[in-house]
Amino acid sequence: MLGDQLRDLRQQHSLTLRQLAAAADVSPALLSQIENGATDPSLATLRKLAKVFDTSIAALFSEPDAPLVHISRPGSRSRLAAPPGQIAYDRLTPGRGDLEVLEAELAPGDASSTEPWAHPSTECAIAVTGEVVAEIGGEKYVLKTGEAITFDSRLPHLYRNASDQRARLIIAVTPPTP
Repeated sequence: MLGDQLRDLRQQHSLTLRQLAAAADVSPALLSQIENGATDPSLATLRKLAKVFDTSIAALFSEPDAPLVHISRPGSRSRLAAPPGQIAYDRLTPGRGDLEVLEAELAPGDASSTEPWAHPSTECAIAVTGEVVAEIGGEKYVLKTGEAITFDSRLPHLYRNASDQRARLIIAVTPPTP
């Protein structure tokens, strides 16, 4: 899916693996692994690739033949990987371009990014288990199990587990620009 989409975009732009790697400041080996489905890219890598192609991250996951009814099963979801200390997300929705729902498990100290960032969407986050701090527009909001927050994601934001217990978070973004 993602690997095929990335390969298609690269070929449409007449780029070799090395050229795309240089433009995105990643290794050609990593790009090859992503294209072949051997590894999942980090969110930071996806942002770099989307910037090179002047598109959104959601467009990289676009599935023209996405089913009208989609069942997301544990173990078969695509994953947005992250470096240690940052959140990895499992995608719960197909790439139709109208809605992105992500699930994340946060170890103590994990954060969605090193710095708050913004994108043109509406976002809703639900603390399924544990406690998560949502930093939005310079303010901190503590979400306890079962609580949700909805906001204009053009406000710089991030999520952090400031507790000593694991937490689980569901995030819905529309339109999808994770």
